[in-house]
Amino acid sequence: MDQYTVLVVDDEKEIRDAIEIYLRNEGITVLHAKDGIEAMEILKEKEVHLVLMDIMMPRQDGINTTFKIREEMNIPIIMLTAKSEDTDKVLGLQIGADDYVTKPFNPIELIARVKSQLRRYMKLGVYQGMKRVIDINGLILNQDTKEVIANGEPVRLTSTEYKILELLMLNAPKVYSIDEIYEKVWNEPSYNPENTVAVHIRRIREKIEINPKEPRYLKVVWGIGYKIEK
Repeated sequence: MDQYTVLVVDDEKEIRDAIEIYLRNEGITVLHAKDGIEAMEILKEKEVHLVLMDIMMPRQDGINTTFKIREEMNIPIIMLTAKSEDTDKVLGLQIGADDYVTKPFNPIELIARVKSQLRRYMKLGVYQGMKRVIDINGLILNQDTKEVIANGEPVRLTSTEYKILELLMLNAPKVYSIDEIYEKVWNEPSYNPENTVAVHIRRIREKIEINPKEPRYLKVVWGIGYKIEK
């Protein structure tokens, strides 16, 4: 396999060490965390391609950690469960775990499940790492799912409207001129773009603002252009 990194989250050092031996023999890099809090810190700092997650851990258990990971990442998560944890196993799958292995696990089965998930997420191009979510005072844009939420409600934007909003939100509170917006979104030199851009700006405001005439988010800077107010 290619060089992948797996994070093993378990409060028992013996289990972490054993899994590392199995995975390193397959050419996989292994990182360790003894609880969910430590796991979240590692995930923020390192590129990880799969998580092996124990359920019962101190400080922050595997269920809560899986839930938190799923708010930010879509990497595969395999739960490490005891036979007595069937209810937790089901809950883990419901909140976003991809698979589970029951302790005491068979090393061959564990490796097979890890490889299967890595192939599925990496070879098929599903892996995206950290979700790129921009939240500006409740105006939320998810770059992975292309979803926009404003005032607590989902907003349906056209592709062009989305690109304009994404440009302004990514660079908020930078002011973009009409020419800059046109060239970056339409990807061609601007030629009298005022009406084209203005129409799209108006439609975006109608969709994301409670009162489009007194916009909270998408502001005009007279004589210069537009910006998203932070």
